[in-house]
Amino acid sequence: MNFIETRGNDGSHPLTVTFSEAILSPIASFGGLYVPETLPQLGREFLEKHQHSHYKELARDFLHVFDIDIDQSVIEEALACYDTFDDPKNPVPVIQVKEDLYVSELYHGPTRAFKDMALQPFGTVLSAIAKARNENYLILAATSGDTGPAALETFKNRENVKVACMYPAHGTSDVQRLQMVTEEAPNLKVIGIQGNFDDAQSALKNLLASSRFNAALKAKNVALSAANSVNFGRIIFQIIYHIHNYLELVRQGAVVLGEKVYLNVPSGNFGNVLGGFYAMQMGLPVEKLVIASNENNILTRFIHTGIYDMRESELILTTSPAMDILKSSNVERVLYALFGAERTRELMHDLDTQKVYRLRDAELEKLQTFFSADYCSDDEGKAYIKQAFKTGYLMDPHTATCFKTYETCKEKDLVMIAYSTAEWTKFSPTIANALTGEEDVQDRVALASISKEANVAIPPMIEALFSKKIVHTDSIAKESIEAEILAFL
Repeated sequence: MNFIETRGNDGSHPLTVTFSEAILSPIASFGGLYVPETLPQLGREFLEKHQHSHYKELARDFLHVFDIDIDQSVIEEALACYDTFDDPKNPVPVIQVKEDLYVSELYHGPTRAFKDMALQPFGTVLSAIAKARNENYLILAATSGDTGPAALETFKNRENVKVACMYPAHGTSDVQRLQMVTEEAPNLKVIGIQGNFDDAQSALKNLLASSRFNAALKAKNVALSAANSVNFGRIIFQIIYHIHNYLELVRQGAVVLGEKVYLNVPSGNFGNVLGGFYAMQMGLPVEKLVIASNENNILTRFIHTGIYDMRESELILTTSPAMDILKSSNVERVLYALFGAERTRELMHDLDTQKVYRLRDAELEKLQTFFSADYCSDDEGKAYIKQAFKTGYLMDPHTATCFKTYETCKEKDLVMIAYSTAEWTKFSPTIANALTGEEDVQDRVALASISKEANVAIPPMIEALFSKKIVHTDSIAKESIEAEILAFL
């Protein structure tokens, strides 16, 4: 399997690269991203073969179909990461909450969020490549709250790898912040920045593309990569659970093999739903991909109008902070898949220079054959949390946005899979407020309140955070990030 570039080739990059090359150096010509040259087709035979497979069997065969240039021993080590999840045989439970609505719980890993599903195996693969090549890598991570903890967890104490993780100093939950700032491994650096996630992500992409920064790293015998979903090493593992979820519905008798379903995904940086888009392109029976946004509803406006407009947009801090994003990196990969490299380069140039691009009418019509969208306000989200709890289901505010799109975006009488991207423990003050009316409570108080109200235990890895020593205390201006990282190295 070879990979090519979303914005075409600039003459200084190879025309194609291998999977390992794409994940080691994820930024392509003209600031674009890497995508598979062709997507393999799964076909009904593949789905029938794995109708009764456990997760690792499915993942192993899926990676074989992709024909990536990674040794089988490394793949086995990477997939063994799922043995640390709550149920190694079923790391992604799919739970029925309504007659035609099932929730895929993606948060049963070590940091209690969906990023573990991709980052735990990805970290194993990338560090194994670095060690085999006897090369040293700096992994950059920009996080709105969940990528950071998962990246730090997967890379801590690994040889040949250091991690610099940037997060908005006032833009995450207390639990998410504690998961990062209490990490003690010497190869990790956590940096709070005075800005929002878009600032952190822009800093990451600028550093990846900066000849000066790369030259400074080269002088230290260090190469540069990234743990965000700009890296296809993340995306490839995010395709797998969409296939697993569909097969779970078949196993549970909710659908018959071949019957179409809706995939309903809370979306910020678009990596999670991109995995569903690729699964659909590869032959998974999907009617439509439903985008659930919060009040930063730039994606909803884009799906409705074909205009991606950041000119008048100001980031709103919501109760679903992992989705507080205006510039969704992985939309670019969808543009490439639908309209090709030349048009993608043109659109992304407009966004980079004018903060806006517009699809043509025919392009919008094509986009809407794959996607529909709506957004959920904070108050609506809390109402859905309370409503679901009354019927026996405890969920976080990101998952709650999917309950809005379940009501507004379902055009056909088909089963819908909603994606729960974080455990309730990550956002307990919001949930406590929704359930009991408590206001302005600290995470530790809210956790205890919900635990009692729902008769559910607080996971030990969350409980332990409040007694850990805070190791990383830096909070800096975004202009100082480069100097701070170089000082760390």
